[in-house]
Amino acid sequence: MKKLFLLLFSFVVLVTACTSPYDPAPQLLPSYIKNVYVRPVVNNTNQYGLEDKFTNAIIDEFMRDGRLSVVTNEEESDGVVVCEIKRYTLQPLTYDANMVTEQYKLWILINVYFIDRHENITLWTEPNMEGIQIYADSVKVGFGGMTEDQAREFIWEKLSRDIVKRTVKGFGNAGGISERKVQE
Repeated sequence: MKKLFLLLFSFVVLVTACTSPYDPAPQLLPSYIKNVYVRPVVNNTNQYGLEDKFTNAIIDEFMRDGRLSVVTNEEESDGVVVCEIKRYTLQPLTYDANMVTEQYKLWILINVYFIDRHENITLWTEPNMEGIQIYADSVKVGFGGMTEDQAREFIWEKLSRDIVKRTVKGFGNAGGISERKVQE
């Protein structure tokens, strides 16, 4: 019994000693990056006109945040945001008794890169960043529903906030699949 208790106690001590919380230091933008250029978004889907509104949403969010100024010429910039829309899927989720769609899921998948122009390196990449909005059809449910355009605008706002946050506050996502490179 004493050996079992000692073995169990040793195991608990070993496990608690080895499971310290991992809290990495945030990777911040190099101090020489004061402004950013947002390249026009590349649209690799068959949906026309997505790129213009998304580019404007990213620029608006950088301007709203105010920590980096937005320049209109890539050659004048310290950093460059590059974004491509990979996938655009509108999926019906629920139907009424007459098989009329009541609810949709809009799913947009993008790739994002941030380039340090001084060092000519990619500071971070975010492959497969997704924006999802589930919404009820405004025609079917009336007040409280939304249109596909409104759902898309909601996704643009969320994705642009995420891009600015990753750029200004730290690189990568919680899953850690982003490439992270910072000059010391």
